Amino acid sequence: MNPVASRCAIAALLVSTAFAAPEFVAHRGASHDAPENTVAAAKLAWAQGADAVELDIWLSKDGEAVVIHDATTKRTAGKDASVVTQTLAELRQLDAGGWKNPKFAGEKIPTLDELLATLPREPGKRIFIEIKTGPEIVPAMVAAIRRAGLSPKQTVIISFKYDSLVASKKALPDYAALWLLGKPSTDPKKKSLTLDEVIRDCRAAQLDGLDLNHGWPLDAAAVKKIRAANLQLHVWTVDDVAIARHWTALGVDSITTNRPGWLREQLRP
Repeated sequence: MNPVASRCAIAALLVSTAFAAPEFVAHRGASHDAPENTVAAAKLAWAQGADAVELDIWLSKDGEAVVIHDATTKRTAGKDASVVTQTLAELRQLDAGGWKNPKFAGEKIPTLDELLATLPREPGKRIFIEIKTGPEIVPAMVAAIRRAGLSPKQTVIISFKYDSLVASKKALPDYAALWLLGKPSTDPKKKSLTLDEVIRDCRAAQLDGLDLNHGWPLDAAAVKKIRAANLQLHVWTVDDVAIARHWTALGVDSITTNRPGWLREQLRP
């Protein structure tokens, strides 16, 4: 499709989806303003009007699902050690808030149970759980979702790890599972999957959709292909208004952002 035709198609999409604004998903909570992946960040995201909160889970040494992004606790909790080599009790001794701002000193690395408990009991609010490990974490994740009593409408599972998504879909067939994908590589030595291959693999595992890096070069025709495969389309992580408008015009289902309240305001008509 030539550039002019592509722009026209996107404009047409914008008109057709004008009344279907995307969800705003708070990336690791309201992480622009609060320490990521903490109870404080989640509560602030809800206060800012986020439609959903995204969080990351690892498995502690003693089998607890804990909420943290990195494989180690160095960046956000000061201790240079792998999450998986520490018990929950050891992880709870760390300060996961002071690095962001002294007013958050004392924030703990939370369990998945604690983050799920922040979900407002009102229609439309959801949690996006990103699995950072292999399938070994799925039983602990499922148990936490069951304890919280979260329905399929309230819960989305996401991961870069295809095998973890396959396992979660088998364990929770009624819960949406989205495949996270980074921007395709332009290095010929690092071949990326084509969109057709991604769609094929999604359908093979009965996954529910894609959650793409905002650098994916999609146009209206590509979006039509994704929709024709009955797949959802989500995008991460967007804090730029122009980029958010581009993806909104494409009809994306959700935009993950560090600034949910601010971005929603910027995109108001």
